[in-house]
Amino acid sequence: MKYSIKIIKALILVLAISFGLRTNAQSFYNVLKYGAKNDSSKLATTAIKNAIDAASKAGGGTVYFPAGKYLTGSIHLKSNITIFIDAGAELHFSDNFDDYLPMVKSRYEGVDVTSFSPLFYAYKVENISIIGRGLIDGHGKKWWDFVEGYKEGQTRSKWQHTFDELNKDIILPDDAKQMKRGFLRPPFIQPMFCKNIIIDGITIRNSPFWTINPEFCENVKIHAVTINNPYSPNTDGINPESCKNVHISDSHISVGDDCITIKSGKDAPGRKMAVPAENYTITNCTMLSGHGGVVIGSEMSGDVRKIAISNCVFDGTDRGIRIKTARGRGGVVEEIRVSNIVMKNIGQQAIVLDMQYAKTNPEPVSERTPKFKNIHFSNITGQVNQAAYLNGLEEMPIENVTFSDINMEAKTGFSITNSNKIEFHNVQVNTEIGSAVYASNVNYLTIDNVKTYTPIAKSAVIDLKNVNEVFVYNSFPVVGTTTFLRLSGDKTKGISIGNNNFKNAQNGVIKEKEVSGDVNVISGDKGQ
Repeated sequence: MKYSIKIIKALILVLAISFGLRTNAQSFYNVLKYGAKNDSSKLATTAIKNAIDAASKAGGGTVYFPAGKYLTGSIHLKSNITIFIDAGAELHFSDNFDDYLPMVKSRYEGVDVTSFSPLFYAYKVENISIIGRGLIDGHGKKWWDFVEGYKEGQTRSKWQHTFDELNKDIILPDDAKQMKRGFLRPPFIQPMFCKNIIIDGITIRNSPFWTINPEFCENVKIHAVTINNPYSPNTDGINPESCKNVHISDSHISVGDDCITIKSGKDAPGRKMAVPAENYTITNCTMLSGHGGVVIGSEMSGDVRKIAISNCVFDGTDRGIRIKTARGRGGVVEEIRVSNIVMKNIGQQAIVLDMQYAKTNPEPVSERTPKFKNIHFSNITGQVNQAAYLNGLEEMPIENVTFSDINMEAKTGFSITNSNKIEFHNVQVNTEIGSAVYASNVNYLTIDNVKTYTPIAKSAVIDLKNVNEVFVYNSFPVVGTTTFLRLSGDKTKGISIGNNNFKNAQNGVIKEKEVSGDVNVISGDKGQ
């Protein structure tokens, strides 16, 4: 069957429309046609702006960077704009601070300010994308050096005077040193109050500050990005703050701070905005250098909830999963699920839940008091320094945390303080020093099939101090175990054990003399 040219073109048009493809060649705006040079011989900021303006005037389109090197200042996106950085294209951002003026509305470590324009910036727009197989380089060293070399009392720069004038009435956090300094490095990519954002495929390096930092945004997709900022200060990889419906996947991150961090504002400024971080999924990512693999906080004053983290590898980060806060933050972290994680060469803890990130004294419960609750970990394998560290507040314990199907090779085990409703199910921790699980000031503790294959002669496998309502069951210590369960502290009570086999332990249970309560043996225990 023969078709006319007109029919073939019509069929192609129908197929293109069916697959959502653009059919108008004018929807692509090649920056070279607007005066940009792809040999980095000329600052392309104006040319890029003109291409974006032309696309915006037409109702939207793709601003295209063919192969080559481009030098630019800040790039401001408008609605319905895609930045397409093709394979072989490199955007090199100027390290002249003046190229990021005038200052714009921004957020810095959870505080709303007016400061240097981010390198990519968008404000109250929708349907924006930064895509392609190209490279963007923030040339952050000059920014890092300015901050690292700054000394209190030195002559203030023109940028700091401008910052002071524009931020006279901002709400300051409890610790306002950075704000008072008045020189805040810009994030690399910061959309604010935007909807429908895609960042896909690009490689990013040398960010001045946080790298991908959506603020107050909705429907954010970050996919298949590579971020390289090692050996640099505060260059977090992906920090979606006070956003809703965020999906991060298939990315590779190696940075000078946290790899992925979830935040929602700091102290009183964060509580005033009261916009939570919620409905986030993080999956299929690899993290190398970084203070933490996935971190929540410490700026979480607007709440963080409904977060799923799965199928990730952390290899060489200082910590794996870290959730941190302090008195004064307020806010709640809740409904967190972490599953199917592999950790290797973790310098400190595999898991951290720390409510005393900044050391403070107890205070009455108020809006300043943070909360951690309903947090669950499962199917995690780790080679780490410490298995886990949970440290609640005396006035607000951590609540309802479970550990299921965990296997750790660790120098030290789990340490849990000021917590309630903690459960272990099928947890193996092979330690070099101390107990597999140590808990103090914990109420409602369940220990189900917790074991170690490297018992330490002078340490109990499970060491509990001042605990209340504890159930230990399905335990089968290995040959060479001196003591499986040690109980101490005059507040320890409500201990029940059942279905344990202590035949390989010299001591199944040791109860120190200050423990006045009885140990209730339910059934099935052998060799106690």
